[in-house]
Amino acid sequence: MATVTPANLIEQLHWRYSTKRFDPARAIPPDVWEALEQSLVLAPSSFGLQPWKFLVVEDATLRTELRLLSWNQPQITDANKLVVFLGQRTTTAADVDRFLQRQCDVRGATMDSLAGYRRVIVNFVEQGWAAKDHAAWNARQVYIALGQFLCAAAMLGVDSCALEGVDTVAYDRLLGLDATRFTTLCVVAAGYRAAGDRNAGAPKVRYPANEIVERR
Repeated sequence: MATVTPANLIEQLHWRYSTKRFDPARAIPPDVWEALEQSLVLAPSSFGLQPWKFLVVEDATLRTELRLLSWNQPQITDANKLVVFLGQRTTTAADVDRFLQRQCDVRGATMDSLAGYRRVIVNFVEQGWAAKDHAAWNARQVYIALGQFLCAAAMLGVDSCALEGVDTVAYDRLLGLDATRFTTLCVVAAGYRAAGDRNAGAPKVRYPANEIVERR
């Protein structure tokens, strides 16, 4: 069931931009932020394995330290919310079993009934092309969640900025991730644009649709 019109979708996607200056005094309402967190929970991933975590950094001192590891970009401290997108370093048969057990709990299935499906996923994880680089495969899934979050924010009128200009190794060290299964991939700042952000009104620079959308 459609809840937005095509025109409204395009309007909001034109409205959104990578916000460079946030208004530190303006907070995202709790119900809006809850919806945005749920957009992460509901994000799709290959086989549904969800090889990620989303770290919402609320401590002001920690965010100041992270800014120093992010080319001193002001979005890190000025935006109302900061989310560090983490990906799993590896994927194992135990991860598959954990997900399938969750599927049993939610849908009332049994592990025996999912045995064939388990073989397919485990084979892909252990011998398929994903096995060549689990971290890279998992990162692809995280970026699906990133795209969903950015689009959801735009639909709710929340500004955002995805940042890859961060020292991911230093982030891992500061956030205590070195000894865990997760590593930093990127960061998203979310909140509301400052009135003086000159980037807000700049026209989007995109190639024409007929150059990048091909039909056969």
